[in-house]
Amino acid sequence: MTDEQTAAAADADRASAAGVRRAERARQAAVFDAIGGRYQEVFPARAGQLACGDWLLAELPPGARVLDVGCGAGEPTARQLAAGGLRVTGVDLSEGMLAQARAAVPAASFHRLDVLDLGLESAGTRWGAPELGPEGQGSLDAAAAFFSLLMLPRAEIAETLGRLRGLLRPGGLLALGMVEADLDDAPLPFLEQEIRVSGYLREELSALLEGAGFAVQAVDSQSYAPAGSAQPPETQLYLRCRRTD
Repeated sequence: MTDEQTAAAADADRASAAGVRRAERARQAAVFDAIGGRYQEVFPARAGQLACGDWLLAELPPGARVLDVGCGAGEPTARQLAAGGLRVTGVDLSEGMLAQARAAVPAASFHRLDVLDLGLESAGTRWGAPELGPEGQGSLDAAAAFFSLLMLPRAEIAETLGRLRGLLRPGGLLALGMVEADLDDAPLPFLEQEIRVSGYLREELSALLEGAGFAVQAVDSQSYAPAGSAQPPETQLYLRCRRTD
């Protein structure tokens, strides 16, 4: 096989793997379309998330630009931050969730976008949001990602954190919510559906963030049992981070 043939075969393999990954992401988005408003019923208490929102509001001036990564139905983060005078953009892959968010938080703007495309040219070419691609480098004052990155394999979480850092201005803030668990792309039953999730122990997660260019300023944890669910309580981690220069 010639070098050209080898390169062409490698390109074909990468394209095939990317297609499979896109299909899996679309399947997960369809799961949340099906879940709809039930998510709010099962996770009504968001004290840790709201506390992180209060931190962002205390640290940022009115009009600061904040990205809500995996915004879901806009509750509570997009609503809280928009009500506090910040310019909020929410992104999610589930059109059903976005429809709820647009109705609940008209003061924010929302885009259908896969978090895997944040910081890449495909943010513009695939999703029509070039401001969240390379041309948006250093344009955000803060980002919030509550339980959205856990839907990715660990390798993709690390890559996404690096691209999020690039979208933030130097000293920009990141509020992150994850479930503490030693998991990588593991199947999990969730509201009669199946999703795939990843997690870290808190020391590993802090090290990951530091390696991605963030200073971890605080880590809070809460035990949380989804309402009306037979699932055991989970430990939720809330991290307050700042982009290092």
